[in-house]
Amino acid sequence: MARRERVMRMSVEQPLWRALTGYRVLTMVYAIGLFVSAYDEVARPWVAIAYYAVLAVWTLATLPRVANAASCTKRFLTADLTIALAGILLTRIAESPERIEAGAPTLPSIWTAGSVLAFAIKGGWRWAAFASTLVAAANLVHRSGVPTRDTVHMVLLVWIASIAIGYVVEVARASERTLARALEIEAATRERERLARDIHDSVLQVLAMVQRRGAVIGGEAAELGRMAGEQEVALRTLVSGGLVPVSRVSEDAAEGAVVRAVEEPDDSAGSVDIRALLAPYAGAKVSLAEPGAPVALSPVAARELAAAVGAALDNVRRHAGEQARAWILVEDEPGEVIVTVRDDGPGIPAGRLAQAEGEGRLGVALSIRGRLRDLGGTAELISVPGQGTEVELKVPKDSDAARGKAERR
Repeated sequence: MARRERVMRMSVEQPLWRALTGYRVLTMVYAIGLFVSAYDEVARPWVAIAYYAVLAVWTLATLPRVANAASCTKRFLTADLTIALAGILLTRIAESPERIEAGAPTLPSIWTAGSVLAFAIKGGWRWAAFASTLVAAANLVHRSGVPTRDTVHMVLLVWIASIAIGYVVEVARASERTLARALEIEAATRERERLARDIHDSVLQVLAMVQRRGAVIGGEAAELGRMAGEQEVALRTLVSGGLVPVSRVSEDAAEGAVVRAVEEPDDSAGSVDIRALLAPYAGAKVSLAEPGAPVALSPVAARELAAAVGAALDNVRRHAGEQARAWILVEDEPGEVIVTVRDDGPGIPAGRLAQAEGEGRLGVALSIRGRLRDLGGTAELISVPGQGTEVELKVPKDSDAARGKAERR
């Protein structure tokens, strides 16, 4: 069956870039508005007009540069901060000493904070500390080494805020990578469980049968059975072992952490009558009781439910003996389909299932419970020594709800 690759990108910093874009435009308009309101008091307005012309063109022309981390290069950050620092220093030329001493704002005013914040979002708190320190030095030069209280407050605010935002961005990026890694491991684990179910239903069953028959026949067949047993143990160990996939996160730091998930195509369209898939299991020792009307499930749910029933019947033959009888009961409830598999074998001793899982025998854990869990359903096993075993399988009819329930687990 063909597969498709789905790429999920996670970037909590992208909203910060969008906010920075709006901030730069609004603060540019604010700085120009301050100048217009105090135009008559400015000593050399032509200096301010020239600077604001450059500032307006630069701000509007470079909006795409602050759209994401990839566009916001080091060269752009350097040029942007240079324009902010130049505006602070040009204020001494544009304004009179009296207005500067009275606390007149610098030409770029709070637009300067946008340059520092760009450093913070791009490179974290260290870059933010570097840029804000340069801004503080420029303000000291502008105030001739004697800053006013408002200047000190503004510099401290920019310095603290930019470092805090830079630190938050670093934490967010680390969290993105951790989450992407966790999702990737979860996807790989689910794929390993699916493969383990298929292997258990085919290869491991055959190896176990060869081992038993070889021991009964004897001779060279016994040696073949012994080798089959060794391979079964090795394969069970491999199937039940952990899996740590190669990490693919952070392929593009500009777009956030990346997770690639390989999925089967969606074939949930239409429905399948589960009775048709369970009918082949009926035989001399297996009785099937079903409703008179079709019992519809999505193709994926129907195949997995039928495979779980087959795994339960395999366990009956292996553990209850060839002469054991089994009964399959299909119930069509309003919101779910219930299939019960019951046998008249000796039952399962208490603690045997946990012991089997510890030995790598994952028939019930993967072939039955694992299949139902992935569908959002449940599998309950009830066994009383001497009175047989009953396995109750429940699958929701709504395939979309089943997938959502499975994802929340």
